[in-house]
Amino acid sequence: MSTPQETTTTRRPTSPPEPPTPAPATDTAAAQPEPAGGAEPESGKPRRGRPKGSTARTTRTIELTLTVSGTADGDWQAELKQGTTWLSRGLPVTATAVARAAQELHAELAAPIEAVIGAAREQRAARVAALEAELDQARKALAEIEV
Repeated sequence: MSTPQETTTTRRPTSPPEPPTPAPATDTAAAQPEPAGGAEPESGKPRRGRPKGSTARTTRTIELTLTVSGTADGDWQAELKQGTTWLSRGLPVTATAVARAAQELHAELAAPIEAVIGAAREQRAARVAALEAELDQARKALAEIEV
């Protein structure tokens, strides 16, 4: 079965080879009617929208926001949010768990978090030392009263 373009090529053997290149697009369009809806785009005209059979749903990203906050006393809590929806709020976590999670995520996260936890640890140690000194004074005062 010969197409109209091939017939033209046969009639003019001296024509340049350029006309056969667009011939398949013209032949394809003439031989096959264009299906409605999700057909392939014509050459040169990109179609809009998602191509039929696309895997766009499997490549979409999910945005989760994890907020970890701590107090000067060393109390830490975590909150998890997806978009505008809170998945969990105010979950207590230990400083050790925060440091371990930061280390596993990335070294650049771990260094500043470890510095904050170290400063909180020093403050706690100072508070413990102050309370022990106060306890010693209270014991001495109690011992003086009993004598």
